[in-house]
Amino acid sequence: MTTEPALAGPVTDMTSLHLATRNAAAFWSALAQTRGHALVHRPGFVGVDGSERSGLRILLLSPEPDADDVAELTDLARRRSTGGVVVEDPFSSLDLGGSGLSPRRLPVMIRRPGPVPAPPAVQVRRVETDDQLETAERIVVHGFPLPAFQPHQAGEVFPTGLLGREGIELFLATRDGVPAGACMTVADGGVGGVYWVTTLPEHRSRGVGRALMHAVLGHLEGPVTLTSATAGKPLYDSLGFDTVTHATWWS
Repeated sequence: MTTEPALAGPVTDMTSLHLATRNAAAFWSALAQTRGHALVHRPGFVGVDGSERSGLRILLLSPEPDADDVAELTDLARRRSTGGVVVEDPFSSLDLGGSGLSPRRLPVMIRRPGPVPAPPAVQVRRVETDDQLETAERIVVHGFPLPAFQPHQAGEVFPTGLLGREGIELFLATRDGVPAGACMTVADGGVGGVYWVTTLPEHRSRGVGRALMHAVLGHLEGPVTLTSATAGKPLYDSLGFDTVTHATWWS
């Protein structure tokens, strides 16, 4: 069950990959706890057994999970009858094709501490109020997008419990006073993680994503990690992020 998929690529920096993985575990744990979803934590993986719309999310924590952990996460994936199933394997160490899931590859990236680039002329602020939180949530649901959470229901993706939670920040970008982009960050154990960097379609190629990342890099201390979509990778490359590996996501 732990044979390596054919698409697996080399890990250039296992230490950085573990930093990114631990931050992602903190991210999903925070969402599970604020959403009221069941959190399954094992030595080899963390799982979030969510609502019908959010589905099941599993993050592998080890490149060599033991047989019991593999059996449990596989059983969780097979038994889930509603909502989607996503198994994020940063190490590309599992083959879940027999569970009816298909793989895709996404780059895991890290930026070491360094000078922050000059900001674009786009306003970015930290989310501090319920109204701002709902606006950021709406942008992510429709712009990222998150189809499982459409139509949008306020508080389903970003519960109000995220506001004021230690280590969690959300950022909202506006152009000419109009909400244009949003993202979420997690600071945990001296490592920052960036999630759901989103620009609404009508504001793309206007410096919104770069402005969000400038605000994030000015806020987070220490290494900063993220998993990039293909379209976003050139931006992160230009900001000094290095690709650690290509993780395998099963869904």
